Amino acid sequence: MDKSKLLDRVGAVGDDRLLLAKVLDRAEQANARNIPAATDFLSPQQQMVTLDLLRLAGISETGYARLGGYEGAERNLFLFLPDWLDPDDAEGQSPIRCLRATFREEEKLTHRDFLGSLMGMGIVREKVGDILVGPGSADLLVLDTVADFLLQSWDSAGRAKLTVTEIDPAHIHIPQVQCQEVRDTVSSLRLDAVASTGFRMARGKAADLIASGRVQVNWRECTKPDKLLAAGDTVSARGFGKFELTEVGGVTKKGRTAIVLKRYV
Repeated sequence: MDKSKLLDRVGAVGDDRLLLAKVLDRAEQANARNIPAATDFLSPQQQMVTLDLLRLAGISETGYARLGGYEGAERNLFLFLPDWLDPDDAEGQSPIRCLRATFREEEKLTHRDFLGSLMGMGIVREKVGDILVGPGSADLLVLDTVADFLLQSWDSAGRAKLTVTEIDPAHIHIPQVQCQEVRDTVSSLRLDAVASTGFRMARGKAADLIASGRVQVNWRECTKPDKLLAAGDTVSARGFGKFELTEVGGVTKKGRTAIVLKRYV
């Protein structure tokens, strides 16, 4: 199947089509030149669409590695592997480098501060992976194509002065994720019913939000309010955050289902 038909099959349009075309180019480069070839960093949603594309293209899971610089990374790239490179050895060919930006702890910089500073320097989002902000420092995963420039030129975020150094990814600081446990009962496990609890809004408003295309289930867009969820599903919405349905309990005497959510705050 040619590239255009593959992109049609996966339903790619606009920016997504351009992105996936680049993914296929990297896969073809690894195959034709017999060298590792990496994409830029992809969001979780982009990764899911990419996986759909690779399955349609018949590219085996042993033909690529998904890397983010550390275990559990949210933003990852795909490294396509030549036949001489085993997936277990892919880390050694990774184009990802880890930088640490230190600042005065009282500055209390946020993820947005760092991202805004990088964009102001002309660094596009695709060149930067996760930004892990802690007290007094932030660890960033970046592509090697921009790492040296940042080491030499990046010295501030807003009014805060930065000292930027390269570190071994083994020494990365991963901040503890702030979560809130929510227990409730719902009339059903429909997406709109659970999202009403997860996003703290009326069920009708949740249904409208879903229909608008702003909601994702397990990083895939879902516009069906009646989609049934299961334990382990993650639901996110632009502007409203995300939550995980961690537990589905029994049914109450009134016919409602007990649920436990982990809401990210």
